[in-house]
Amino acid sequence: MPGGAYSALSGMRSRLEDLDRLASDLANVGTAGYKTERAATVAAERPSFRVALDSAVDVTTGSTRLDFRPGTLGSTGRDLDAAIEGAGFFAINTPDGERYTRNGAFVRRSDGVLTTADGSPLIAAGSTSNPPAQIKIGTGTVSISEDGTVKAGDVVAGKLKVVSFADEAAIERESGTRFRAKPGVTPTAASPRIVGGSLEASNVTMIDRMVALTEVRRTFEALQRGVSMLMNEIDARAIGELGRR
Repeated sequence: MPGGAYSALSGMRSRLEDLDRLASDLANVGTAGYKTERAATVAAERPSFRVALDSAVDVTTGSTRLDFRPGTLGSTGRDLDAAIEGAGFFAINTPDGERYTRNGAFVRRSDGVLTTADGSPLIAAGSTSNPPAQIKIGTGTVSISEDGTVKAGDVVAGKLKVVSFADEAAIERESGTRFRAKPGVTPTAASPRIVGGSLEASNVTMIDRMVALTEVRRTFEALQRGVSMLMNEIDARAIGELGRR
């Protein structure tokens, strides 16, 4: 197989990886706090082929980076919803330790504990205990103030722990809208404005993702045609050489 075919095939593989990311983005267009991910392609040399096929260069997916540009804040009128205006993440407690999210679609568990939609308790600001202190809501109308204080009626239930990272590259996606700090990274306390009764929309736009999807499809088809032409040329040469013998 000629080196050009290897390059084209590896390019097709990287387009399939792009397709997986696009599928995730499209599936989460309506998910509050979702962040898209960007990736670039790079050339990967094949040292073992250098003598036989100097042109055998793979195309592979380079480093990926989460796009933390904020989504639009929209009012929901729901008491338990909250959005962060600016940088920062809500801290939540999970079986795997502290995690972070910008999805503020909170719910009140049957025992009154404030959790994310998947049941992870929100961590109270200033908590130093293990496990960390939770926010337990009593009876009455719930309200979330600009500093993250949660009240049930006139009773303060607690304050949301909000953190930030000096470098956004220090955080990675664990799943969906849940993120974790990379090893050795410790977030710092943050005090952004919290907007109660609102949610931050996904920063994915349908038009942008559909344009990217079209580009991936066209590139894949072009590479596929290239591989087909290369292989047909090899077959033609092989038939011609064998016919002379």
